[in-house]
Amino acid sequence: MVSKKTYAGVDVGASRTKVVILDNNKNIIGRAVKKSGTDFAATADTCLASALKMADIQKSGIVNTVATGYGRKNVSFARDTKTEIGCHAKGCFYYFPFSTTIIDIGGQDNKIIKLDPTGKRTGFKMNRKCAAGTGAFLEEMAMRLDVSLDEMDRLASQSENMVKLGSFCTVFSATEVLENIRQGKNLPDIVKGVFYSMIKRVLEMDALTEKVVMTGGVVAHNPFMVKMTEEIIERRILVPDYPQLTGAIGAALYAIENQ
Repeated sequence: MVSKKTYAGVDVGASRTKVVILDNNKNIIGRAVKKSGTDFAATADTCLASALKMADIQKSGIVNTVATGYGRKNVSFARDTKTEIGCHAKGCFYYFPFSTTIIDIGGQDNKIIKLDPTGKRTGFKMNRKCAAGTGAFLEEMAMRLDVSLDEMDRLASQSENMVKLGSFCTVFSATEVLENIRQGKNLPDIVKGVFYSMIKRVLEMDALTEKVVMTGGVVAHNPFMVKMTEEIIERRILVPDYPQLTGAIGAALYAIENQ
């Protein structure tokens, strides 16, 4: 085993739980992602075990752990908790230390966070009242289209004549998708329309600043969605190396600061 000071960040989302272990130089040496399921505490423990194995360290080697996310209070081994807004902001600013707008597309909610040049939050908005534009929406559409989530990005990138969905509501969008299937529309064109509907929903939440960062599990697994967003806003979008882990990274950075 390697003997060194290490720090853990845990992000327990409604859909996925993420754990990151950082060394004293703030390098990621262990990480894990699993479905949160119905027992947040057990899932956090399982993710920690996987991350510890990757890092080749014992649990006793972790100096401090901070938890964030929907189920942060369920993490028994965390010494402190922080808000998900704060952790996402901190995680993104570590990689992009300048004024940005962060777009985080999660499993159950979307966030838009604005940071000034020092990393201070100047505002944020969160969508929790409707699943449209979230990972849950994408999962519902994949089920309606009878394709796996892993196939969605590839299909969208193959579209030549995107089908535009008129409704932002998950229920009504599902009806529209079924109607397009009945009409014989091409599957890639429908999937790209689903992506477009999600992007438009998120972009309507708030105005963007010059520099834009996209994070979240949906972004991690659907890079074509980032490309589509770039085309809509007509500028390049920044994406961290591990877009799904931003909140956990921010929590681990707090663990280093508050040891």
